[in-house]
Amino acid sequence: MELRLLLALLRTPRVGPRTFGTLIEYFGSPGEIFGASAATLATLGLARETVEWLKKPDWKKVESDLRWLECEGHHCLGVNGQGYPQMLAEIPDPPPLLFVRGNVSALARQQIAVVGSRNPSPVGEKFAWDFSRALVETGFAVTSGLALGIDAAAHLGALDGGGLTLAVAGTGLDQVYPRRHLELAEDIVGRGGALVSEFPTLSPPQAANFPRRNRIISGLSLGVLVVEAALRSGSLITARMALEQGREVFALPGSVNNPLARGCNALIKQGAKLVETVDDILDEFDVTRLPTKPVAQWQLPLGEQDSECHWLLKYIAYAPTSVDTLVASTGNAPESIASVLLSLELQGHIVSAEGGYSRIR
Repeated sequence: MELRLLLALLRTPRVGPRTFGTLIEYFGSPGEIFGASAATLATLGLARETVEWLKKPDWKKVESDLRWLECEGHHCLGVNGQGYPQMLAEIPDPPPLLFVRGNVSALARQQIAVVGSRNPSPVGEKFAWDFSRALVETGFAVTSGLALGIDAAAHLGALDGGGLTLAVAGTGLDQVYPRRHLELAEDIVGRGGALVSEFPTLSPPQAANFPRRNRIISGLSLGVLVVEAALRSGSLITARMALEQGREVFALPGSVNNPLARGCNALIKQGAKLVETVDDILDEFDVTRLPTKPVAQWQLPLGEQDSECHWLLKYIAYAPTSVDTLVASTGNAPESIASVLLSLELQGHIVSAEGGYSRIR
């Protein structure tokens, strides 16, 4: 019965995490809250719609939550209860109830959040993938928001590294947003990770949900790594919340001409740690990177690389460089440049990006 009432309180209009906790503390139990008179509730300064809900909740919506919780691997953790992640409980406004699908024990792992643009460059996606894979190889779990772009690359890098990843949703866990990440969400759960949300079932992906989600991403984590973010970006909200929560903030620097690097560069100006390798993150937590077997890549024989491919690398920037620029810089024909670019891309030295090619090593 108490869970049913807690779920009803969670759905009460204008009752956020802090008001939820204040009401529980004042009345002592959810039963006392719902048993109080409308006049008593009004004296506490609650809005009319809040009082009306408390006197007549929509029990059909609460039943939706209870049916979801009946499924195997579905959990609801109370802020003071067993399994609730300690780091999250310590933030100023922890979710009073946390819905989890998957491995609850994954929430207790030390986590690093990796976040960034929903429309990153190929270079940014590769960095997110590489850093996430390296982090799980040291024993960290990687946490992100299941969004397009950097978030997805972070989850995939962690999975490809054989590690755990947690996805914090801005919707109820009866749905996956965006829908194209349904398979990714299943992989996260199936491989020992978890989907997490403070929102009950039937909660749609409303814009106001995502800043709330972001404080959970940072709250679960020891630190937040930002990979490509514009100056007006949800990732910068996550970074700000991380600072307010006493977490470490890391950022990958980028070209001053790249609008997706401006957010990261601004964070570095404000005191975020500039990151070039995963060791820059590990140093903050006194963790030693374990030696790992390098990923095998197809390559041309060394002599062929040097004579036919590597000469062009010095003309290719770490920001998008157009074929026209390479033709003008080298004096070679476009057909010749295109052939060399293909070889360099196959070898993993460059990636195709909007506006040309970017060097990655």
